[in-house]
Parts: sequence; structure tokens; C-alpha cells
Amino acid sequence: REQFTKETGIKVIYSTYESNETMYAKLRAHPEGYDLVVPSTYFVAKMRDEGMLQKIDKSKLSNFTELDKNYLDKPFDPNNDYSIPHVIAMTGLAVNTDMYDPEDFDSWADLWNPELKGQLMLMDDTREVFHIALRKLGYSGNTTNQKEIDEAKAELEKLMPNVLVFNSDNPAAPYLAGEVGLGMLWNGSAAAAQKEGLPIKLIWPTEGGIFWVDSLAIAKNAKNVEAAHKMIDFLLRPVISAQISEQTGYLTAIEKSNAKYKNDPTLFPPQADLDRGEWQDSVGDMNIRYENYFLELKAGQ
Repeated sequence: REQFTKETGIKVIYSTYESNETMYAKLRAHPEGYDLVVPSTYFVAKMRDEGMLQKIDKSKLSNFTELDKNYLDKPFDPNNDYSIPHVIAMTGLAVNTDMYDPEDFDSWADLWNPELKGQLMLMDDTREVFHIALRKLGYSGNTTNQKEIDEAKAELEKLMPNVLVFNSDNPAAPYLAGEVGLGMLWNGSAAAAQKEGLPIKLIWPTEGGIFWVDSLAIAKNAKNVEAAHKMIDFLLRPVISAQISEQTGYLTAIEKSNAKYKNDPTLFPPQADLDRGEWQDSVGDMNIRYENYFLELKAGQ
């Protein structure tokens, strides 16, 4: 922020949030209070469809060409008219190699083994948890088909006895504490845990990992549209992007700044795994059904 202000004279005031839902509520309550917002993946489509975002003028982004094409033109925002990919994250299958043999796990389906009762950690995230069941069944993690969602719920009911904890606030914590050694984990959290000496391996399941991206978007009623474009372009600089990766442990969407991580399979899956993975997309009104089912699953655990 300081560097951006020093270069442009534009003062940056930022507000943090713990979830997309909180960010959405803040913007709904104060539609003119924010210029630049950072929704994750399918929230871009939701906010666009509800008229909360404005089109981005890519002619004002001199660094747009620095973006890795793997992260452009996704279903939730074709042609990136309303969002620019920023921080990339992926959810894989985490295995503590001191507690389990990683050779025994290569798919989400392996988590359903009844011998794993009370041993798993899942993300405390409706769509991510349903994603693994849907992919196990051969369906899209973004389905809006009622029958498929019902089947996934039935699969998750079978999985619940194996689940010890749900955690999305600090998902590496149960692994670091030795509470669990198997389950879901974001790649950035896995990399951070590895740095702390945890013998954890992140496996990209045969059904595909779950991919999501924090995107840069401009609020429909932004008062400082020009400044918002300047901030986006600043964040797209490879040198700035590299600093963000160093600080957060996550990849950014900038190709050059990811070069040093190319050989790290935790942060940078092989192309075949990238191709197999699925990006989260909006499920529209069916999100309420997903949410209600998830609450039922956790209540009955």
C-alpha cells in the first residue's frame, strides 16, 4: 500500500473480511463505500448478475499481458469483463506421511474408507465439501441438478462418521496440532505447514482438485474508478505479485512471479492435474439448497 501511495499519491483505505458472504453484505449495505473488491471465484458471477460490479476497462491495464492464461476466461467470468484473477488457491488431499502412507491415497473416494472413522478434517465450506462428493460420483462440483445434489448429500452422510473436525479459519492448525493427519487442505496452507516442519504431502486427487481464485473487481457504484484501475494494474506487476506470494504462501495469477514455484507440486500442480481440476462457479438459487444440506450434515454428525 505504501509503495502504491508513494507512486500515485492515492491513499488506500482497506477493510478485511473473513468470508465472501461478509464482503457481499458489506457492499450491499454500503454500495458507494468501496471501489475495489476482492470476491472469490463464483461470487464474481453472483455479484455481476446482481448488478454489483462494473466492467473493467482492460485498456487501462498495461500489465494485463502478464497474466497466466491458465487463469483467464473461466466460466464464472468469460473474457474477464468483470474480474481480474489475483491470488490462486487449490484444495487437495493432505496426508501426514508420519501417520499414513501417501501411497494409499490418490482420490477423494479414499476418504470414505470406514477404517478412517473420526480421523478426517474437511473444510468448513459448503461448496468445497459437496464438491468432493459430487466428483466422487462423476458429477460437476458446480451442478444445479437436484437429483445429483441429493446423491451427493447421501454420500456425505456416509462420510460423516470419518470426520473429526471442520476448519476453514486456520485449516493447517488441526494438522500442526497432530489432531488430524488426513483430509482436505488448501495448497497455500499446506506449503506453510511444510515450512514449519510438518511432514505433509498434498495429493491432487484423480477426480480433480478444487480450484478457486480471489479476483480483483470494481464495485458498480465506485467513486474512484480511475484509482481502482491503477491499483489493479499495480498488483499485476510481476515484482509486486512475487512479494504477495512470499507474504501469503499462495500463487498469484502472474506467470513470471510463479516461475520459482514451478517445481513445487504443492503450490503448482502438474499440468495434467490442472486440467483435471474444476473451478468453482455460481450455482445460483441452488446455493440455498447446498447450504441447508450442509447444516443438516453437520447437525447430524
